[in-house]
Amino acid sequence: MGSEGDFVTRLRHTRYPEVTPYRTKDGSEIRELMHPAVQGNTEQSLAEATLPVGGKTLLHLHYRSEELYHVSSGEGWLQLGGDRIAIGPGDTICIAPGTAHRLENSGTEPLRVLCCCSPPYSHGDTELLE
Repeated sequence: MGSEGDFVTRLRHTRYPEVTPYRTKDGSEIRELMHPAVQGNTEQSLAEATLPVGGKTLLHLHYRSEELYHVSSGEGWLQLGGDRIAIGPGDTICIAPGTAHRLENSGTEPLRVLCCCSPPYSHGDTELLE
């Protein structure tokens, strides 16, 4: 049998195929890869958002969370405040708390974006703007 340290390591380790996706308030499909409510980390959450071809999220903002978006595959647009930014694989964007934003898939394959939130994502911190 392993030590207590091994137990903590297992709790803070996820395997992609074992993470069940769900829909967030903004309409995206999310896989929470690391979240305090499940793994016990404290300062941030990491998820993968997937948008189908032609899909888009609802315009929204987070009051407390700063988000980092990293595009892992696909192409699309990010509305960030009053700006519309073309995004593609390898792009990373910082979204400050209180900034309205939405993703749109304009490509020919699913748009996949890693989303890191600090403090961790919560539905209660999300306001839909449309």
